[in-house]
Amino acid sequence: MSELAELAGQAVERALTVGAGSAEAYVADATHREVRVHGGEVESLTAAGQRGVGVRAWIGGRVGYGFGTDLSPAGVEAIAGRATAAASVADEDRFAGPAGPGTPASLDNLSDPSLAGWPASRVVELALAVERAALDADQRVVGVEQAVYFDSSERIAIASSTGAGGEYERSSCYAYAQALAEGDGGRETGLGFGLARGPAGLDPGEIGREAATRAAQMTGSGKPRSQVCPVVLDATVAASFVGLLGLALSAAAVQRGRSPLAGRLGEVVASEAFVLRDDGLAPDGFASAPIDAEGTPRRRTPLVEDGRLQAYLHDAYTARRGETASTGNSGRSGYRVPPSVAASNLIVSPGTASLEELLGAAGDGVLIHDVAGLHSGVNQVTGVFSVGASGLAIRGGETAEPLREFTIASDLVSMLRAVRAAGAEPRWVPFGGSVSAPPLLIGEMTVGGS
Repeated sequence: MSELAELAGQAVERALTVGAGSAEAYVADATHREVRVHGGEVESLTAAGQRGVGVRAWIGGRVGYGFGTDLSPAGVEAIAGRATAAASVADEDRFAGPAGPGTPASLDNLSDPSLAGWPASRVVELALAVERAALDADQRVVGVEQAVYFDSSERIAIASSTGAGGEYERSSCYAYAQALAEGDGGRETGLGFGLARGPAGLDPGEIGREAATRAAQMTGSGKPRSQVCPVVLDATVAASFVGLLGLALSAAAVQRGRSPLAGRLGEVVASEAFVLRDDGLAPDGFASAPIDAEGTPRRRTPLVEDGRLQAYLHDAYTARRGETASTGNSGRSGYRVPPSVAASNLIVSPGTASLEELLGAAGDGVLIHDVAGLHSGVNQVTGVFSVGASGLAIRGGETAEPLREFTIASDLVSMLRAVRAAGAEPRWVPFGGSVSAPPLLIGEMTVGGS
């Protein structure tokens, strides 16, 4: 048993000693670094860490929470005491209670041990290499708005009076660049990024070239005409929509009536070409772990198969309220906050079509490379959205002129039902959660332009 696991167990014991009927402790030891470079110089370099414990205590159906960074015996006892005191004055909730015991799977290779061997100077050089690659890739690139490297490493231990819990280590890093290209009287930006367990898994040349290519191909862009037409979402944009879908699949949102998928279990909500699962055990998933944030074993949960909605995402609380079992989807951003329902790795099953084949099947339409204001532009209750977008025209099954300053509009369920094909090349996207998605061909969507 590790030091963190011992601390978690001690915190639970202290809570029970001071009056809790049941208790759970979450101990985290996490570090992260971020480097931002511009013009061949370091703009900022930050490194931070946090080490602390969060304790939930229950007295009957009342729950209280306490957290802190003093992990001495006296400090842990004080934290447990605050959680128990908070429970004593909380409102009664018949669904409140800790997670039940389970047997976590064994997961290897969630952490890259070489991360510790990369000093600040070396990750700075990686970020600078990303910027140089973007500048060298295309003569139309006149600058890089920002090049960023980020990494994180965490050790987590959870204990509960019910026997739920476990521990794990996990690391991840990413780098991205926003290139700026000039041509035809205007300037355009393009994003390139990479994601890995450790910095050695990142290819700065590939990241920089992607940013440069995306920016350069957008020069000379104009507005499309307003139309209803086929749309191809590239993998990054598809992943962004899937991340929103994960929020709609939260049982907490469903039970509050704040989801367009509420009350639709078993119904057809998508075409058969769209298959989605939440997989907390995916070997290459960046949110993978043996347990969720309250100690329930992670698992693979089919969400949309054969076009039908198969399940919602549950933690222990929503499972009791919904008279079902937890899907192992409790998450939290750190020890300072109690857990809540969250997706782990949302994975869209790839199809067999290349991007070129998707474009060919679209015929005439639009390839979407970027969307703006997605979270603010989507009604979380109805799923209706209208968001700004940019990309390339599709004409005769091939990409044509660049397009910008237009909108795409639909609603989540209609969009899923209109999926005609999924591409063969999925991509992990680090922004907005851990999502793996291929390009998607949408048979029909409203494009608002000139």
